[in-house]
Amino acid sequence: MTKINTLAVMLVLVISFSQSRSTIAADGLKVGATVPEFSALDDRGKKWNSKEHVGKKILVVYFYPADMTGGCTKQACAFRDDLPKLKGANVEVVGVSGDTVKNHQLFIKAHNLNFTLLADTEGNIAKTFGVPTRKGGSIQRTIDNEDFTLTRSLTTARWTFIIDLNGKLVHKNTTVNAAQDSKAVMKIVKKLGQ
Repeated sequence: MTKINTLAVMLVLVISFSQSRSTIAADGLKVGATVPEFSALDDRGKKWNSKEHVGKKILVVYFYPADMTGGCTKQACAFRDDLPKLKGANVEVVGVSGDTVKNHQLFIKAHNLNFTLLADTEGNIAKTFGVPTRKGGSIQRTIDNEDFTLTRSLTTARWTFIIDLNGKLVHKNTTVNAAQDSKAVMKIVKKLGQ
């Protein structure tokens, strides 16, 4: 009987801990908060640090599940196509996923992407923003007639954030429509300029 009670208490503690962690992850940064500094390797293998970008332009940080997948490709290509308009509104776009630098390089090559992708392979940036993550995975893709296995350590939820020139979070979208995200961002940016 004592072993059963001990196991029951341990199970309750594990469930409580899991629920409290998911509450923190699901809640994340609040609009109006100052965004903490964050960094990761970019798609060129160079360290990218937010302190070198925040305050110079409006910064769009969008999290997506995986390079070279359907919705993520639509989202990235829409940002690629709308980037001239976004740049004209003083916006810098940064995509973040649990993919490696090499995966990002392949993604950029396959779809002619024209903005920075960050390799958040340990989930540190996702944790900073409170973006939920789950186990990673692998996919097979052919790029320029060559087969590749793209493996990521974790998969992030699809969330988009907009950081103003003062380093404050001014917009957070946790229900992103991948294909329409860049257009939704542009609408918010236009409102900021008014």
